[in-house]
Amino acid sequence: MKIIEGGICAAKGFKANGIHCGIRKNKLKKDLALITSDNTASCAAVYTTNKVYGAPITVTRKNIEDGKAKAVICNSGIANTCCTGGIETAERICQSTAEALNINADDIVIASTGVIGQPLDPIPIEKGLNELISGLNENGSTDAAEAIMTTDTVKKEIAIEFMIGDKACRIGGIAKGSGMIHPDMATMLVFITSDVAISPGMLQKALSTDIKSTFNMISIDGDTSTNDMVTVLCNGMADNKEITEDNENFKVFMKALNTLNTYLCRMIAADGEGATKLLECNVSGGKTEKIAKTVAKSVICSSLTKAAMFGADANWGRILCAIGYSGADINVNSIAVSFESSAGRIDVCRNGEGIEFSEEKAKTVLSENEINIIVDLNDGEFVSTAWGCDLTYDYVKINGDYRT
Repeated sequence: MKIIEGGICAAKGFKANGIHCGIRKNKLKKDLALITSDNTASCAAVYTTNKVYGAPITVTRKNIEDGKAKAVICNSGIANTCCTGGIETAERICQSTAEALNINADDIVIASTGVIGQPLDPIPIEKGLNELISGLNENGSTDAAEAIMTTDTVKKEIAIEFMIGDKACRIGGIAKGSGMIHPDMATMLVFITSDVAISPGMLQKALSTDIKSTFNMISIDGDTSTNDMVTVLCNGMADNKEITEDNENFKVFMKALNTLNTYLCRMIAADGEGATKLLECNVSGGKTEKIAKTVAKSVICSSLTKAAMFGADANWGRILCAIGYSGADINVNSIAVSFESSAGRIDVCRNGEGIEFSEEKAKTVLSENEINIIVDLNDGEFVSTAWGCDLTYDYVKINGDYRT
């Protein structure tokens, strides 16, 4: 697995672009993205578990029922959720885009992100289609990544090259996500492209399996968004033998997908609203996989733990507290906790009890911008990882006037 440049355009046959079309008032911020594939691609998606969900999800579900797609269009600024005529608006945008691209409307994945409850005017999008499409290019990943951002402070894109048999294959992705991030999934949009040949059924199996250990293990603030979507398009242009069963080639693809998604998870968590630190919780010694995952999620979701990490306070009792209320079947008297960063590692708890440690060293370890919270349950062989960020004053400032 080798990290390469190109993002969603690294794979053969994909182009992208991002522009400002007028949805957002700030003309310096792009608000409309388009990704296209030269070939019809196998397509798989997973969506928010929130029962209140955006109109684009309804339309995308219908469009990719056949497991195929050729394009993705996404706007930022307005979520097209909980507003009159939202589905009709999403369908209209798909139709207009399809006509401009000379493809079928049901071959389009559509997504929106932004303020909930405000109607999305399709006219700026339709007026911007000529510019958007004429600018499609094989170096357009960054423009598309910028166009899907809302409160994100940095663009999120990555690409990986790997081999299936004797064929060089590529997979790339862009993501947005900064607030309303909580399992399962988040205010999170992720678009992934690959030139691997894989059947729609196996692609859906790969994605649905992988998110359990990647995107569903992120939490920023405990709020599950309404518009979350992770979509993968694979157009087969790498010319490998099509993956139609769970074989060695499928395992290689799964590893590539997991590697890509893990990178994106870390980027999303590190860019949490107001965040100054990326938090990673690594749990080992779980009696079952479910127990390890439950503990990791509970620690990373703890507001008190997140606040302590912001203050570089080695308050390990908050971590044990989060483990205790997680509902996981654990032996409290066997738990060990440590903190680790580029400044070193410090053990703070053993056998469920505090041990002597240097507060000065702990402060140094926890003052770095990436913190690893290490929990050993000492009760089995299962492990899990979850990602989050610290909780800062700026989180409240950002969300206190998000709509205005």
